[in-house]
Amino acid sequence: MASINKRTDSYQGHDYYLIDELLTEEHLLARQAVRDWVKAEVTPIIEEYSDKHECPRHLFKGLAEIGAYGPSLPTEYGGGGMDEIAYGVIMQELERGDSGVRSMASVQGSLVMYPIYRFASEEQKRKYLPKLGSGEFIGCFGLTEPDFGSNPAGMVTNVRDDGDAYILNGAKMWITNSPVADLAVVWAKNEQGEILGMVVEKDAKGFSAPEIHGKWSLRASITGELVFEDVRVPKSQVFPHVKGLKGPLSCLSKARYGIAWGAIGAALDCYDTALKYSKERIQFGKPLAAFQLTQKKLAEMITEITKAQLLAWRLGSLANKSAATPAQISMAKRNNVNMALTIAREARQILGGMGITNEYPIMRHMMNLETVLTYEGTHDIHLLITGMDVTGINAFGA
Repeated sequence: MASINKRTDSYQGHDYYLIDELLTEEHLLARQAVRDWVKAEVTPIIEEYSDKHECPRHLFKGLAEIGAYGPSLPTEYGGGGMDEIAYGVIMQELERGDSGVRSMASVQGSLVMYPIYRFASEEQKRKYLPKLGSGEFIGCFGLTEPDFGSNPAGMVTNVRDDGDAYILNGAKMWITNSPVADLAVVWAKNEQGEILGMVVEKDAKGFSAPEIHGKWSLRASITGELVFEDVRVPKSQVFPHVKGLKGPLSCLSKARYGIAWGAIGAALDCYDTALKYSKERIQFGKPLAAFQLTQKKLAEMITEITKAQLLAWRLGSLANKSAATPAQISMAKRNNVNMALTIAREARQILGGMGITNEYPIMRHMMNLETVLTYEGTHDIHLLITGMDVTGINAFGA
């Protein structure tokens, strides 16, 4: 078996409904640039890093160089100045490489740069956004807590007023990038029970970010906690333009939108692998692709991918007009991630025993997608969001 360090990437893309005709030249150029980078920098090393349960930290700088941090934010604040569909196709190509690599970028852009751009003071924007966009700073997003994930309103992380500063106490859990982050966007309740957003820098006294070990999923992504023990946060670090859950929830909508596109990339990589393997693998004197059941699997895969591509494109068109609702984003996130996970499982079957080895990317994608199915809103929570939207009745906690 060839060394995994010499892996080649012959992926070219699959577009059964000619959706590329709906994309602009800027979209196609951005996608190709990221695809080329993934082929050169991610595919050759990702299995090795996943095996070692180690984050390829050197990719943080490369992600900045290809414009993967905040592609749809204004250039004056360190973003790419592109539209939401460009952001989507970039996330799709990154997740074709690995969900963890896409997470590195989407956390930085959607959960750190976006809230600073949207809710921070002009001084805060100028201080942080250019350095985040260039990869000089790495950020993370502190919302989920050890006991409160799907119910963020139950958070116990809190701040108390102390003159020109707040004293921050509490803990956050399952935080992508936290052990290597230079700063964290943190959400906490004040003494009146209002949720405030703030930037906490890593050198603040009483702030630590221990790494979480033992993950079977997103193994090439670094994940940790955020622990705050009487951390003094100057009031100048608090976002002046937002209070309440609408702040963090708007960030999650931005990230979920990227996931709706990204998951298609993982599905495409699994489909591409299975299609090529089925044409080359001979069984009973003919290629696997000649068997009806294999064709059934492949036909259903490309059908579901095509439906997800159309869903993402339409959602992106709405997002470009600021007309994509959180409920619409939830539907796309839930559908497309579930689709990708189903395709990964079917593709694994086509490869048989080889499908569980790291000679092929399918099992890694499958394990990653188990996490993507849960984070940024679980599969079931997104179902209830759609249910509430179509009935007008809130079933959360019922």
